[in-house]
Amino acid sequence: MKHKFTIIFFSLKKNILPFLFVLFTICLVFFANGNLQATKAGILLWANSVVPALLPFFIATELLSHTNVVSTIGKFLNRYMRPIFNVPGIGAYAFVMGIISGYPIGAKIVTKFRQDGLCTKAEAERLLAFTNNSGPLFIIGTVGVTLFGNTEIGILLFITHLISCILVGFFFRFWKYQDKENIHSYKETSTSHNVTFSNLGEVLSNSILNAIHTIIVIGGFVVLFSVILSILNQCQFFTILTSFFTPFCNMFGMSNGFVTPIASGILELTNGLSLVCAIPQKAISTNIILSAFLLGFGGFSVLLQVLSITSKSDISIKAYFIRKTIARNHRYHFNLYTNPHFPYFQL
Repeated sequence: MKHKFTIIFFSLKKNILPFLFVLFTICLVFFANGNLQATKAGILLWANSVVPALLPFFIATELLSHTNVVSTIGKFLNRYMRPIFNVPGIGAYAFVMGIISGYPIGAKIVTKFRQDGLCTKAEAERLLAFTNNSGPLFIIGTVGVTLFGNTEIGILLFITHLISCILVGFFFRFWKYQDKENIHSYKETSTSHNVTFSNLGEVLSNSILNAIHTIIVIGGFVVLFSVILSILNQCQFFTILTSFFTPFCNMFGMSNGFVTPIASGILELTNGLSLVCAIPQKAISTNIILSAFLLGFGGFSVLLQVLSITSKSDISIKAYFIRKTIARNHRYHFNLYTNPHFPYFQL
């Protein structure tokens, strides 16, 4: 009997992905009408929001990789990045661009570093843990101004997000601390040829093509998760989930209306945030705390986007996943949001 259960277990483990793919295909046919609308909505979201926000930054980072800007930053800031985060100075470039641009620019830059031999595998994993983040355009503009209708809430969310990233980077300095790979073995300059007027056309073409490839992959993920959320809604999955977690919500004095937004945000960030912000609460601090958590986690959609980028190198996303599952709402942030003197506590 023991061997029988063992065989069944390994059989399920081996066939779980094919089973999920077959189930997904069946649901596409069964819920065709709703999925069609979800696909159109996903494409519109990608075309109207993702492409304008990210494509210029993808092209810019590709172009900068063909200059000596990255190596110059690395030499100048190595004295600060090494003792604080245990990464080379070029990590500052990945961190700043990741913060300015948002997901998944940080992952793309770190992967490029590793491909060009500018950092070790362990250093790349440490960098990935804290350089791939939500950007100010999304947090302040989309979440703060559009969803909450309050710029100051957006600024607060961005500041706490930034503080969390820095703290995570500091704590992950000990990741693979005893790594045997020589930290001085990587190349000091990129293997890519520096851009000149003679090869400017080639560099521009390659940069645009690489950027478009990445943005199309991201668009595929946006559409895919829009359809998945549509299928789950039509299957009444979120209704069942809400009924199951209602006792736990009552135990903590939280409305069960947050169950669906949290579950949606864990799968796909933008949809979850829009649902969280739409729930009216006398103590709006609950909405802000949940928004901060979802912004920190990023959702499985972003996680798979990062995996699609890092799969081109030997970087493991284990550290990145651990970092994302860490409770981003530190006690400091929780006290700040729930403090009676906090100006949005009774909005």
